[in-house]
Amino acid sequence: MATLFRDIFHHLKSNNICLKTAKQFRDQRTTNLLTHKHLTTQFIRRTSLYTSSKDNNALPLSSFEFPPSLEQQKQELPPNILEGEKKSSNPPLSFPCIDQLTTRTRSLDGGPEPAYDKIVSGYSLFHHNEPFLCDYGGVLPELGIAYETWGELNEKKDNAILIQTGLSGSSHAKSHEKNVQPGWWENFIGPGLSIDTNKYFVICTNVIGGCYGSTGPSSIDPSDGEKYATRFPILTIFDMVRAQFLLLDHLGINKLHASVGSSMGGMQSLASAWLYPDRVSRLISISACARSHPYSIALRHTQRQVLMADPNWNKGFYYNSIPPHVGMKLAREIATISYRSGPEWEQRFGRKRQFEEQSPALCPDFLIETYLDHQGERFCLQYDPNSLLYISKAMDIFDMSGSVLEKLKRLRSANTKKLFNARSHNDAHHVICDTSSSLSKESFTKSSLKSTSERKHISSLASNVNKNELEDLVQGLSIIKHPSLILGVQSDILFPCWQQKEIAECLRMGGNEDVTYYELDSMYGHDTFLIDLTNVGSAVKGHLEFGG
Repeated sequence: MATLFRDIFHHLKSNNICLKTAKQFRDQRTTNLLTHKHLTTQFIRRTSLYTSSKDNNALPLSSFEFPPSLEQQKQELPPNILEGEKKSSNPPLSFPCIDQLTTRTRSLDGGPEPAYDKIVSGYSLFHHNEPFLCDYGGVLPELGIAYETWGELNEKKDNAILIQTGLSGSSHAKSHEKNVQPGWWENFIGPGLSIDTNKYFVICTNVIGGCYGSTGPSSIDPSDGEKYATRFPILTIFDMVRAQFLLLDHLGINKLHASVGSSMGGMQSLASAWLYPDRVSRLISISACARSHPYSIALRHTQRQVLMADPNWNKGFYYNSIPPHVGMKLAREIATISYRSGPEWEQRFGRKRQFEEQSPALCPDFLIETYLDHQGERFCLQYDPNSLLYISKAMDIFDMSGSVLEKLKRLRSANTKKLFNARSHNDAHHVICDTSSSLSKESFTKSSLKSTSERKHISSLASNVNKNELEDLVQGLSIIKHPSLILGVQSDILFPCWQQKEIAECLRMGGNEDVTYYELDSMYGHDTFLIDLTNVGSAVKGHLEFGG
């Protein structure tokens, strides 16, 4: 940039137009009426250094690199241009955090796009060749499921445990010879550990809609050879579970010893027991809910909004271009706020600043700010933004209430007929809804509610809970009679512990007589299930080995 302006200056001086042009340029800049980039462009044009595009000697403006701040521009202008310039009361602040984003945008322009499916390695891939119907009518012509396993499947094939992941979880829950990197539940899985691989055959998948090997928005649509992007169908938690049970069919596993999930995985464990009550022996749901509530919906909505507001998102069609890394970074920072707790951050960060001796800055300054900034930085190119949109929406619409499940069942039935009409030559065995879990008036009625009350179950739910909504949820969960472990964490703000208590109480009111509920006082918030090996691990181990 310094060379550019030096050349401009010499050009002006040789043509005796330096003073007039520089003065006009200076006056416009100090009024702050126009952008620095526009004024620099005008300066170049007035000096005739930039000429018509028809001129073979023209210098294209797009070839110039404009500095990110006014201070930088002032330092790089020739001294004669700055002579006599009006000075502001204070110098402008520097913004290294913004400059860093600009630098990354430039580095991504024309560079290779992130290969999300290569971030995790060592997984196996199950390929399902038949069309897969989603609850809301979308169809995937085929799908792939990335999965990893640990332990050995016994001769009866009845010792399998399915671990179901959170929103951005991969299949890599535990290290193994094909991928020695620690998994996201590394200390919970293994010989003699909470999920004992000497006893159990453990399976973990990347959910459909994800980007770590399973079919998702960044996958190729076989219909046209292009990536799905936002042509990918809207998903539900039940769609994810149906895909997982296709994998179990492929592995020859008819019935699970247990379905185990945390966060969104806890939603999947409930959905598994509801969809396939005869194929699940017991369930564990940790820090989850039976229906998403307004607070968590609002948090995920805000993340999607900042992501979609990034111009590079381009309505989802950013592949082969600059990914929306700025929106993704901000979305992750918002999410991180909900993953941990205030008490932990008080102890960990307090009000400490990164550089106590320096003046406060508008870029990350307090240690909590630098922590959030770091979390956003490390995540923004590690996960597909469209996957975040689709999977977070699936969490929002999750609701195990009876009326909602009946509506979803009718919708799926209608869409199944459409699929039959459109693809009558395909075997639709795997695209229809399992009727074993469909609700009916006979399966749960007010009389069964009455019989439940006759057992004089004492609920610990708040007295201000809407009774009609509660009965609706009880109806939806009444199919689940499996031995159930429900874990909640008092410091969790994303899935407050009253939501796990709601699951446990509704299961009991629906007739499940084998429900265990623990409420932990850990200070790690929602992420407790990743950290608290002693309490979470012990509860999981006890339920798997002695529950039921």
